[in-house]
Amino acid sequence: MARGLKAGAIGRTGRGNFGHGLHTCYGEVDGIDLVAVADEDEDGRAKAVADTGAERAYADYREMLACEDLDVVSVCPRWVDCHEEMITDALDSGCHVYSEKPMTSAPDAADGIIALADSKNLKIAVAHQAAYLPQVREALRIVADGQIGRLRRMVAAGKMDHRGGGEDMIVLGTHLFNLMRIVAGDPAGVSGRVTVDGQSITPSDVREAGEPVGFIAGDRVHGHFAFSNDVTATFDSWRREERNGRPYGLVIQGESGAIAFDASASQVAMLEDDAIAHWESGQVWEPLDLDPVPLMGGNALAIRDLIDAVEEDRDPISSARGARTALEMILGIYASEVAGGAHISLPLEDRRHPLDVWTVRG
Repeated sequence: MARGLKAGAIGRTGRGNFGHGLHTCYGEVDGIDLVAVADEDEDGRAKAVADTGAERAYADYREMLACEDLDVVSVCPRWVDCHEEMITDALDSGCHVYSEKPMTSAPDAADGIIALADSKNLKIAVAHQAAYLPQVREALRIVADGQIGRLRRMVAAGKMDHRGGGEDMIVLGTHLFNLMRIVAGDPAGVSGRVTVDGQSITPSDVREAGEPVGFIAGDRVHGHFAFSNDVTATFDSWRREERNGRPYGLVIQGESGAIAFDASASQVAMLEDDAIAHWESGQVWEPLDLDPVPLMGGNALAIRDLIDAVEEDRDPISSARGARTALEMILGIYASEVAGGAHISLPLEDRRHPLDVWTVRG
């Protein structure tokens, strides 16, 4: 794909808006210009034009896709209920896609999107911004180069605010699950525990999140994952109205050290010791001398990588396939709880949302 590209952005003011800046990043990327925006809300369209300098604005995104000769489309709304239709329409118009996360609320919808993109040789990147940041790429390079020894385990925690549990897991934890799979490859299986007030969830506990991102449940969530090469990982989140500190982040443990970063990747630190925890040896975490890029700076990096992925005919760093795996890691925790704590193989055999299936059965 030659440079001199044209991009468009789809938003929905009041129903997911334009997400986390997926439309304002194009001015930072050489070789591509945002020429059009679409939003059914008049004020939202005007603001999007002011924010991006787009030449044209449309009330109906389908009209934008029909009238503009676009190479890339940002599907921006945070609400997931529109993603499948918008992404499919963009792909049918011959456009590569940069989508807000979560890409879909269930694996079957992701399957259809990925199959369509593959059939048209189009690429989809998903806005797991941390995966693109140079400080995270450097941390992953350190792990891949064996500087902390053989990879053994990963420990992840959600933000654990008022959304702690199921909502935290899907809205924020998805970034961490995506990073886990980048580090260790796709997981082979998961077991989980999901509770409300200390008791196992029931179908009556299943609900929509604060924004439509698919069914959630639980004010406490624990997941345990098995990867190849004897690597394991855990994820935890529970609701806390008052917090001391911010646990949201990922620790990668090797046989001779560990590396850790918070989810915004503003802090990256290393422990050069084979202790399971730093207090075991009395060592302290040593911050790495990196110049961190802010989390939302990952949007421009994602667009650059998407263009490169098209030219090199490869998946983007944070791809639709990766987003589907991250989603299945989340849903696998629910599937395990619904099955009484059973170990669940990944990829999921049933491609529907397990809480959706469970509530219908209930």
